[in-house]
Order: sequence, then structure tokens, then C-alpha cells
Amino acid sequence: MTVAAALVAYSVCLGFLGPRMIGRARWTARAPLLAIVTYLAAGWSVIAALGLAGVTLAVHATALGGGLSHLIGACVHRLRATYGTPGGALVAELGLILAGAVLARTALIAIAHLRAAGRQARLHAQTARLIGQPEPTLGAVLVEHAQPTAYCVAGRQPTVILTTGAVQALDPGQLDAVLAHERAHLTGRHHSLLAMARISREVLPFLPLMRDTEAQVARLVELHADDAAIRARDPRLLATAIVVLATSASPAAALAAGATDSVQRIHRLLGPSEPLGRVRRQLLRASAAVLAVTPLLLALTPAVLALALGKLPAA
Repeated sequence: MTVAAALVAYSVCLGFLGPRMIGRARWTARAPLLAIVTYLAAGWSVIAALGLAGVTLAVHATALGGGLSHLIGACVHRLRATYGTPGGALVAELGLILAGAVLARTALIAIAHLRAAGRQARLHAQTARLIGQPEPTLGAVLVEHAQPTAYCVAGRQPTVILTTGAVQALDPGQLDAVLAHERAHLTGRHHSLLAMARISREVLPFLPLMRDTEAQVARLVELHADDAAIRARDPRLLATAIVVLATSASPAAALAAGATDSVQRIHRLLGPSEPLGRVRRQLLRASAAVLAVTPLLLALTPAVLALALGKLPAA
């Protein structure tokens, strides 16, 4: 019961206070990929903690030590003892319901979201290839339209889509930078990161952390794609291209080059900050790893203590 309460408390605290703690950090724009990992680790650790809280209510964590035969015997012993009293049985049933509900909701939402996203991306790419003209020199599908727009569609047919308006509005250097930005979305599998953020938000939509994670990941993948695009290019080319695309009133297509926080991106490109130091980067990576494993560590603490003290129950 104590372990389950700790896991629920962890979920509530991180779910409500997490956005303040991570959102106030100034390093996220300097290391966008690391920030994405941190947000996703925090969000999914909340889901894992709630599921493990149900498991620990159903089966005492101290049954999780020793060899396989000892584990089975200890589990049977614990379950018999738990179901021997009405109160214990009720708590165990509630724990199983909680764990099952979290697992089922997460699985169903993930399957539905991935199927819908995959189907939409496939249809979008096929439609663009039908109405557009593949341009091998650009590595994109060129669609006849006056609106200057550039975006990418992931999935089984990853495609960069470019309008003739964008080709006319951008000079060759700017166009190359925009295409590099869109290709970076595809090679970085940013659609998968966005899917993880959206699924976590749909699983627990009432938690501020989940809503903030989806918004922040959408912003940070743009910064990460910017960084990839300017590695061998003048940042001013991409910054100018963003101005052209952002002021063209183009629709905010998924992962569009000019759709998210354009002003902040332009300032960042024109006045880049110093990259994070090696030590600080390692510490932040360790912090993200701690967030990811904290629910499991909390759930297994009684088992570890039992093993250390030699108090694992006999079968």
C-alpha cells in the first residue's frame, strides 16, 4: 500500500509540477533533442507509475526476488494471504483494475493513433505524388500552387512536398536550407516523437505535463530540424526562408517549415547560443534516465530491501 501511494504521489506531483520545472529551464532551446527526451521520459514515467501502482496493490513487491520457483511460490503465498481477507481482496481487485485500465487505455490509444496517422500519411503522400511531379534534383514532390509551402509527410512513403510558389519565392540557397530542414524531420523520425507525445496526452489528458509535453515536443522538433539544416549552411538562409514562408499565410501543415514559433526560431538562428558543455549535457542525460526508471525503482524498493535484509517470504 505504501509503495502504491508513493507511485501515485509521484505521478500527481510530476504531472502537475513537471511543466513548471522543465518549462523554466533555459537549456532546452540549446539542446532540443535532449529536451524532447526529457519531456517524453517525464510523461511516460507518469503513465508507468500509475500502472505499477496497480500492480503493487495486487501483488506485494517483496515477491519479486529470488529464482523462478521461489518467485512463483512467493507470489502464490502472497496472493493467498491477500485474498484471505475481504479488505485485502478488495484492494487487490482495485489494483488489478487500475493496472489493467492504464495498460488497456494506453494500448488502445496507441494502436488507434498509429493506424490513423499511418493511413493519413500514406494517403497524403499518394495524393501528392498523383497531383504533383517528382523532382529528383530537389528530392521532393513539386505541387503546382501559388502558396509558398514546404512540408514533409512521414510513413511508408516519406515525402517532402514543395509548391511551385515556394520555388519562386525562395532563392536556391534558401530553398536548399528549407529542404534540408524537412529532410531532417524524416531522418530524425520526428513523427515518432510527436506520436509518443500525443499518445501520452490522450492517455492522461487532465495532467498539465501531458498537454505541455505535446506542445513542447512540437516546438522542439522544429529547433532540432533547424540545427540539422544549418550544419553545413549559413543560418541566415534558413532564417530568411522562414520569414518568407511564415508571412505567406500558408496553412500549418504537419511539420511545416514555417508553422511553429517562427519568430523565436528566427532569433535563435540569427543569434545562436553556446552549446551545452559536456558535463552539463551528461548530467541532463542522467536526469532524463532517472525520470524514466524512477517508477520501476519505487515499485522494486521493497523487493530490494527484502533481499538485502534476507526477509524474502518462503513459499
